[in-house]
Amino acid sequence: MKIIPAIDLKDGKCVRLRQGKFEEITVYYENPTDAAIRWQSEGADTLHIVDLDGAQEGKIRNISSIKKIREVFKGNIEVGGGVRGLKDIELLLNIGVDRVIFGTLAVENPEFVKDACKRFPERVIIGIDAKDGYLAVKGWTEVTAVKAVELAIKFQDYGIWGIIYTDIIRDGMLTGPNIETVKSIVEVLKVPVIASGGVSSIEDIKKLKKIPKLWGVIVGKAIYSGALNLKEAITVAKE
Repeated sequence: MKIIPAIDLKDGKCVRLRQGKFEEITVYYENPTDAAIRWQSEGADTLHIVDLDGAQEGKIRNISSIKKIREVFKGNIEVGGGVRGLKDIELLLNIGVDRVIFGTLAVENPEFVKDACKRFPERVIIGIDAKDGYLAVKGWTEVTAVKAVELAIKFQDYGIWGIIYTDIIRDGMLTGPNIETVKSIVEVLKVPVIASGGVSSIEDIKKLKKIPKLWGVIVGKAIYSGALNLKEAITVAKE
Protein backbone atom coordinates (compact mmCIF):
# COMPACT_ATOMS: atom_id res chain seq x y z
CA MET A 1 0.00 0.00 0.00
CA LYS A 2 1.36 3.39 -1.00
CA ILE A 3 1.23 6.51 1.16
CA ILE A 4 0.58 9.50 -1.08
CA PRO A 5 1.06 13.05 0.20
CA ALA A 6 -1.43 15.61 -1.05
CA ILE A 7 -0.46 19.05 -2.28
CA ASP A 8 -3.49 21.28 -2.69
CA LEU A 9 -2.85 24.44 -4.71
CA LYS A 10 -4.60 27.76 -4.33
CA ASP A 11 -3.22 31.04 -5.64
CA GLY A 12 0.11 29.28 -6.23
CA LYS A 13 0.43 28.21 -2.60
CA CYS A 14 0.26 24.84 -0.82
CA VAL A 15 -2.85 24.88 1.38
CA ARG A 16 -5.35 22.65 3.14
CA LEU A 17 -9.09 23.06 3.40
CA ARG A 18 -11.48 21.66 5.99
CA GLN A 19 -14.17 19.55 4.28
CA GLY A 20 -13.39 21.30 1.01
CA LYS A 21 -14.57 24.66 2.33
CA PHE A 22 -12.70 27.54 0.73
CA GLU A 23 -13.44 29.81 3.66
CA GLU A 24 -11.62 27.40 5.99
CA ILE A 25 -8.14 27.46 4.50
CA THR A 26 -4.67 27.12 5.98
CA VAL A 27 -1.53 28.02 4.02
CA TYR A 28 1.31 25.60 4.79
CA TYR A 29 3.85 26.53 2.12
CA GLU A 30 4.08 29.72 0.11
CA ASN A 31 6.13 27.69 -2.39
CA PRO A 32 4.58 24.24 -3.12
CA THR A 33 7.92 22.88 -4.33
CA ASP A 34 9.12 23.06 -0.74
CA ALA A 35 6.38 20.62 0.20
CA ALA A 36 7.23 18.33 -2.73
CA ILE A 37 10.91 18.28 -1.81
CA ARG A 38 10.09 17.59 1.83
CA TRP A 39 7.77 14.66 1.12
CA GLN A 40 10.21 13.23 -1.40
CA SER A 41 13.02 13.40 1.17
CA GLU A 42 10.79 11.50 3.61
CA GLY A 43 10.23 8.64 1.16
CA ALA A 44 7.20 9.55 -0.96
CA ASP A 45 7.29 8.24 -4.54
CA THR A 46 3.86 9.52 -5.58
CA LEU A 47 2.18 12.91 -5.12
CA HIS A 48 -1.50 13.80 -5.29
CA ILE A 49 -1.92 17.37 -6.55
CA VAL A 50 -5.22 19.25 -6.68
CA ASP A 51 -5.68 22.60 -8.38
CA LEU A 52 -8.33 24.02 -6.05
CA ASP A 53 -8.77 27.17 -8.12
CA GLY A 54 -9.23 24.97 -11.17
CA ALA A 55 -11.82 22.80 -9.44
CA GLN A 56 -13.76 25.88 -8.43
CA GLU A 57 -13.52 27.69 -11.76
CA GLY A 58 -13.62 24.76 -14.18
CA LYS A 59 -10.26 25.65 -15.70
CA ILE A 60 -6.68 24.71 -14.78
CA ARG A 61 -5.24 27.67 -12.88
CA ASN A 62 -2.05 26.55 -11.16
CA ILE A 63 -0.13 25.12 -14.12
CA SER A 64 3.02 27.07 -13.20
CA SER A 65 3.14 25.52 -9.73
CA ILE A 66 2.48 22.05 -11.15
CA LYS A 67 5.38 22.48 -13.59
CA LYS A 68 7.72 23.51 -10.78
CA ILE A 69 6.70 20.51 -8.67
CA ARG A 70 7.31 18.23 -11.65
CA GLU A 71 10.81 19.66 -12.00
CA VAL A 72 11.82 18.79 -8.44
CA PHE A 73 9.86 15.59 -7.77
CA LYS A 74 11.26 12.37 -9.24
CA GLY A 75 8.30 10.06 -8.64
CA ASN A 76 4.80 9.82 -10.07
CA ILE A 77 2.43 12.77 -10.01
CA GLU A 78 -1.34 12.63 -10.32
CA VAL A 79 -3.20 15.90 -10.87
CA GLY A 80 -6.84 16.93 -10.70
CA GLY A 81 -8.87 20.11 -10.53
CA GLY A 82 -10.22 21.99 -13.53
CA VAL A 83 -9.74 19.21 -16.09
CA ARG A 84 -12.57 19.70 -18.58
CA GLY A 85 -11.29 18.60 -21.98
CA LEU A 86 -8.68 16.78 -24.07
CA LYS A 87 -6.52 19.90 -24.24
CA ASP A 88 -6.35 19.96 -20.45
CA ILE A 89 -5.24 16.34 -20.37
CA GLU A 90 -2.63 16.96 -23.06
CA LEU A 91 -1.38 20.05 -21.25
CA LEU A 92 -0.80 18.12 -18.03
CA LEU A 93 0.71 15.05 -19.69
CA ASN A 94 3.02 17.24 -21.80
CA ILE A 95 4.56 18.83 -18.70
CA GLY A 96 5.26 15.40 -17.24
CA VAL A 97 2.19 14.59 -15.15
CA ASP A 98 1.77 10.81 -14.98
CA ARG A 99 -1.98 10.52 -14.39
CA VAL A 100 -4.87 12.95 -14.70
CA ILE A 101 -7.88 12.95 -12.39
CA PHE A 102 -11.45 13.54 -13.60
CA GLY A 103 -14.11 14.50 -11.10
CA THR A 104 -16.94 16.73 -12.25
CA LEU A 105 -16.19 15.90 -15.89
CA ALA A 106 -16.83 12.20 -15.31
CA VAL A 107 -20.36 12.85 -14.11
CA GLU A 108 -21.24 15.45 -16.71
CA ASN A 109 -19.81 13.64 -19.71
CA PRO A 110 -19.20 9.88 -19.28
CA GLU A 111 -18.68 9.38 -23.02
CA PHE A 112 -15.83 11.87 -22.97
CA VAL A 113 -14.16 9.85 -20.23
CA LYS A 114 -14.49 6.74 -22.38
CA ASP A 115 -12.87 8.54 -25.33
CA ALA A 116 -10.10 9.96 -23.12
CA CYS A 117 -9.28 6.49 -21.81
CA LYS A 118 -8.92 5.21 -25.37
CA ARG A 119 -6.63 8.08 -26.30
CA PHE A 120 -4.64 8.06 -23.06
CA PRO A 121 -4.73 4.48 -21.75
CA GLU A 122 -3.75 3.98 -18.11
CA ARG A 123 -3.44 7.74 -17.59
CA VAL A 124 -6.95 8.53 -16.39
CA ILE A 125 -8.11 8.37 -12.77
CA ILE A 126 -11.69 8.98 -11.69
CA GLY A 127 -11.89 11.00 -8.51
CA ILE A 128 -15.03 10.08 -6.62
CA ASP A 129 -15.74 12.55 -3.84
CA ALA A 130 -18.66 11.42 -1.73
CA LYS A 131 -20.84 12.80 1.03
CA ASP A 132 -23.12 10.30 2.75
CA GLY A 133 -22.45 7.92 -0.14
CA TYR A 134 -23.43 10.39 -2.88
CA LEU A 135 -21.13 12.04 -5.39
CA ALA A 136 -20.02 15.62 -4.78
CA VAL A 137 -18.79 17.75 -7.70
CA LYS A 138 -17.46 21.19 -8.63
CA GLY A 139 -14.92 21.41 -5.86
CA TRP A 140 -17.35 19.71 -3.45
CA THR A 141 -19.78 22.61 -3.77
CA GLU A 142 -22.59 20.44 -5.16
CA VAL A 143 -23.84 17.03 -4.00
CA THR A 144 -25.54 14.97 -6.73
CA ALA A 145 -28.09 12.15 -6.64
CA VAL A 146 -25.50 9.73 -8.02
CA LYS A 147 -24.36 6.92 -5.72
CA ALA A 148 -20.58 6.85 -5.50
CA VAL A 149 -20.21 3.07 -5.68
CA GLU A 150 -22.44 2.80 -8.75
CA LEU A 151 -20.36 5.43 -10.53
CA ALA A 152 -17.14 3.61 -9.69
CA ILE A 153 -18.47 0.33 -11.10
CA LYS A 154 -19.62 2.10 -14.25
CA PHE A 155 -16.26 3.64 -15.02
CA GLN A 156 -13.94 0.74 -14.28
CA ASP A 157 -14.73 -0.88 -17.62
CA TYR A 158 -13.86 2.30 -19.54
CA GLY A 159 -10.13 1.70 -19.30
CA ILE A 160 -9.43 4.00 -16.37
CA TRP A 161 -6.26 3.45 -14.37
CA GLY A 162 -8.11 3.54 -11.08
CA ILE A 163 -10.34 5.33 -8.57
CA ILE A 164 -9.64 7.84 -5.83
CA TYR A 165 -12.38 7.68 -3.22
CA THR A 166 -12.66 10.68 -0.90
CA ASP A 167 -15.01 10.93 2.05
CA ILE A 168 -15.47 14.70 2.10
CA ILE A 169 -17.11 14.77 5.52
CA ARG A 170 -13.88 13.44 6.98
CA ASP A 171 -11.42 15.27 4.73
CA GLY A 172 -9.19 17.63 6.67
CA MET A 173 -10.96 16.76 9.93
CA LEU A 174 -8.46 14.21 11.35
CA THR A 175 -11.39 12.03 12.42
CA GLY A 176 -10.13 8.79 10.88
CA PRO A 177 -11.07 7.24 7.52
CA ASN A 178 -14.31 5.41 6.83
CA ILE A 179 -12.77 1.94 6.83
CA GLU A 180 -15.93 -0.01 6.03
CA THR A 181 -16.84 2.17 3.06
CA VAL A 182 -13.33 1.98 1.62
CA LYS A 183 -13.31 -1.79 2.08
CA SER A 184 -16.67 -2.17 0.32
CA ILE A 185 -15.48 -0.16 -2.68
CA VAL A 186 -12.20 -2.08 -2.98
CA GLU A 187 -14.13 -5.35 -2.88
CA VAL A 188 -16.39 -4.51 -5.82
CA LEU A 189 -13.76 -2.98 -8.11
CA LYS A 190 -11.06 -4.57 -10.24
CA VAL A 191 -9.03 -1.39 -10.76
CA PRO A 192 -6.71 0.17 -8.16
CA VAL A 193 -8.42 2.15 -5.41
CA ILE A 194 -6.82 5.02 -3.51
CA ALA A 195 -8.53 6.08 -0.29
CA SER A 196 -8.62 9.69 0.85
CA GLY A 197 -10.09 11.64 3.73
CA GLY A 198 -9.76 11.61 7.49
CA VAL A 199 -6.39 9.88 8.02
CA SER A 200 -5.19 11.19 11.37
CA SER A 201 -2.68 8.77 12.84
CA ILE A 202 -0.42 5.79 12.33
CA GLU A 203 -3.27 3.64 13.69
CA ASP A 204 -5.42 4.71 10.73
CA ILE A 205 -2.64 3.57 8.38
CA LYS A 206 -2.51 0.20 10.12
CA LYS A 207 -6.28 -0.23 9.78
CA LEU A 208 -6.28 0.71 6.10
CA LYS A 209 -3.38 -1.63 5.42
CA LYS A 210 -5.58 -4.53 6.54
CA ILE A 211 -7.92 -3.92 3.60
CA PRO A 212 -6.89 -6.48 0.96
CA LYS A 213 -5.81 -4.95 -2.37
CA LEU A 214 -6.13 -1.30 -1.29
CA TRP A 215 -3.58 0.32 -3.61
CA GLY A 216 -2.89 3.53 -1.75
CA VAL A 217 -3.89 6.15 0.78
CA ILE A 218 -3.72 9.93 0.37
CA VAL A 219 -2.58 11.86 3.42
CA GLY A 220 -2.96 15.59 3.82
CA LYS A 221 -3.80 17.50 6.97
CA ALA A 222 -2.23 14.83 9.22
CA ILE A 223 1.28 15.20 7.77
CA TYR A 224 1.07 18.98 7.54
CA SER A 225 -0.09 19.36 11.14
CA GLY A 226 2.41 16.85 12.46
CA ALA A 227 -0.22 14.36 13.65
CA LEU A 228 1.29 11.74 11.33
CA ASN A 229 4.95 11.14 10.51
CA LEU A 230 5.23 10.41 6.79
CA LYS A 231 8.38 8.29 7.09
CA GLU A 232 6.77 6.11 9.74
CA ALA A 233 3.56 5.80 7.70
CA ILE A 234 5.49 4.67 4.62
CA THR A 235 7.42 2.13 6.68
CA VAL A 236 4.24 0.70 8.20
CA ALA A 237 2.53 0.55 4.78
CA LYS A 238 5.42 -1.48 3.36
CA GLU A 239 5.53 -4.03 6.18
